[in-house]
Amino acid sequence: MSLNIPARGDLDFLALGALVHRLDPGVIPFRQASSFDIHVSGGEYNVAANLASCFGQNTAVCTAMVDNGIGEMIENRVREKGVRGIYKRFEHDGVRGPNMATVYSDRGQGVRAPVVFYNRANEAAAELKAGDFDWAKIHEGGVRWFHSGGIFAALSPTTSDVIIEGMKAAKSAGAVTSFDLNYRAKLWASLGGLEKGQQIIHEIVTHVDALFGNEEDLQKGLGIKGPEVEERTESKLNPDTFFDMIDRAVEKHPHIKLVATTLREVHSTNRHSWAAVLWLNGERFVSPTCELDVLDRIGGGDGFASGLIYGLLNGKSGEEALRLGWAHGALLTTFPGDVSLAKLPEVEALAEGGSARVQR
Repeated sequence: MSLNIPARGDLDFLALGALVHRLDPGVIPFRQASSFDIHVSGGEYNVAANLASCFGQNTAVCTAMVDNGIGEMIENRVREKGVRGIYKRFEHDGVRGPNMATVYSDRGQGVRAPVVFYNRANEAAAELKAGDFDWAKIHEGGVRWFHSGGIFAALSPTTSDVIIEGMKAAKSAGAVTSFDLNYRAKLWASLGGLEKGQQIIHEIVTHVDALFGNEEDLQKGLGIKGPEVEERTESKLNPDTFFDMIDRAVEKHPHIKLVATTLREVHSTNRHSWAAVLWLNGERFVSPTCELDVLDRIGGGDGFASGLIYGLLNGKSGEEALRLGWAHGALLTTFPGDVSLAKLPEVEALAEGGSARVQR
């Protein structure tokens, strides 16, 4: 049993999910902020953007787009990153929407944790439904890898239908399918809570080859028994706990061929211990552990996923692919914003054991 990644296709990677814009005042709390940077983001889009801008892959994103100035800004940023936009377009009424969602976040500092909150009211992406994308046309030239995630699944009663439709089309066309569990209790609460979330995620995962998700994602998203976080005494970097949960997940979903996640021990907002694990076709791989001086932690997990996927798309071994994901996720935390500003040689150097010595 293996991933069987197609050797070629017009698109190396296709994402399905919501685009958002994140307002970032840096280390200043929003209640005191007078200015902010704007980052274009989205859990699924971030992986496509990283693969295009850092790793040189041909990528696209299927998503909703609104015809106002915010939508135009987001669409331009997507284009700048080298990602092809495949849009279901919505007309804004000039007052209430539908809207491109807004994420607000300050980065915190030291003992002061980052703060993230949202405005997803009347979000265009939540209105997406099965039939909005012509999957047969999208797959005409070949797609090697198709990806979606749990945040998009939880936006409305119809978005999970779009994911399942996309997964079925991708499987029929021969693409690898992946899903980032990204369980968010606040989002699932509006659709029926934990039980409903697990029911929907189970249906999606039946069409999935590769899973990304941490311990909480596996426990809450898949209903896999695991340790209670507050009762844990061992390090969060201990890979054995996660591999035990993977074994239970694969027993429940024996068609799964890959499960991966980052392992992060947060000492302060700006100081993290960082590692990653990969289960691939029954083999276990563990990355080195490094100490991160974090500038902006948002997007690190997506950075890990994109580096790992790049390695697998390009014929790297499980060990090599894991190290690329681990290195790229680590580097991403040193940049502002959700999408990588790294270059491939920088990722490869860190993956191979490089250091932060000055390059002359």
